[in-house]
Amino acid sequence: MLGIHPAQRWFHGAWLTPAEQGYSRAVPLRWTPAFTEKSRPVAHVPRKEWEAALDFLRWLREQLAAAGRARQPVLMVGDGHYDNLNLWRALPEGVVLLARSAKNRVLYQFPGPQPGRGRRRRYGDRALTPQQLWQQGKSWQRLEFMVRGRVRHVQVKVCGPVLRRGAPDCPLMLIVVRGKGNRRIRRIPLPFLVNAVQDNAGRWRLPLPLDTLLFWAWQRWEIEVCHRELKSTFGLGHKQCWNPHAAVTSVQWSAWVYAVLLLAGYRAWGLCRGPAVPTRWWRGSGRWSLNTLWRAYRAALWGAHEFRPLPSLSPDDWAENPALLAALRHAAFASAPA
Repeated sequence: MLGIHPAQRWFHGAWLTPAEQGYSRAVPLRWTPAFTEKSRPVAHVPRKEWEAALDFLRWLREQLAAAGRARQPVLMVGDGHYDNLNLWRALPEGVVLLARSAKNRVLYQFPGPQPGRGRRRRYGDRALTPQQLWQQGKSWQRLEFMVRGRVRHVQVKVCGPVLRRGAPDCPLMLIVVRGKGNRRIRRIPLPFLVNAVQDNAGRWRLPLPLDTLLFWAWQRWEIEVCHRELKSTFGLGHKQCWNPHAAVTSVQWSAWVYAVLLLAGYRAWGLCRGPAVPTRWWRGSGRWSLNTLWRAYRAALWGAHEFRPLPSLSPDDWAENPALLAALRHAAFASAPA
C-alpha cells in the first residue's frame, strides 16, 4: 500500500536531564501507541498524537503530585505536530508548551477595548505571520548561550501576545530565531509558539527567560539522538511479534531497557564525567556516548573493555579456576542468541 498513513505511530515522552556544560540527554519515560484508524489497530484504540501527548502530560502531573511536587512547572518541547489547537485548548495547568510552528501560521492580535454594546470580540486584527515578521529587517535581538560546549550566537524576535483562531482563551507568544549564515549556507529562521503568562501588572510575557526557552528548544534534538540509538543499537521495532499485545510490549520493553541503562550511567557519572576511554589517541568527547556506556558495562562485567565471547586458549586446570569458569559463563550468556 502506498503512503505512510497505515504505519503504526508512537508517542515518545522523555525527560531531558539538567544541563551540564551545555549538554543534556533524553531519557524515555513513556512510549505509548498513537495508532491511526487507517493503520488498522487491533488491541489499542486509535488516537491522535496530541491526544497521546495530553495523556502523557496528565500522567506526569499526577506523578509529580504523588511525589509532593504538585507545584513544579513542566516545560514540554515539541515539534510542529504539537502546535495543535486541541492541545493548546486542553493544556493542563502548570504546563508550558514550546512548539515549533509554521512560517505561514495565521495569528490574531488581542482584541482592543470595545466601545458600546454588543457581543464581545474574541479576536483582534490579523497579526503578522512568522514569515512576515522575520522579513522585517529591524528589531532583531542578539542572544548567546552555551550548547554542547560551544557558545551559540542567535538573533531573536519576540511578538505577542497573539491568538490562534479556535483557541481564544490561550494567549501565545511568537518567537522567531535565526542563526548565523554565510555565502554558502542560508539558514531559514525558525518560528516557535509558547503559551504566555500574565504578570502582576496585567501584561502578558514569556513564561520563562528567553535564553532558557531557546536552550531547551535546541536540546530537543536529543530526542532524535535517542531514536537513532534505539533503532540501531537496541533493535526497537525489529522484534518479530505476531500477537497484537506483544507487538506493542516488545517496543516498550526495548525503550524501557534503554532508559534504565541510560539512567544508571547518568546517576553514576552525570553527563560530562564519564568513564576513562581506553585509548591513547582519543581522550573522549565532552559527553559520554552510548558506546562508552556499553564499554563501561562490559568492563564491570568481564573486567576488560573489549568484548570477547570466548577466550582463545584454556589452561589445563580450567576446572579448578573459578575466575575462568565465571568468565566462560558470562561469555556463554552474552553470545547466546536472543
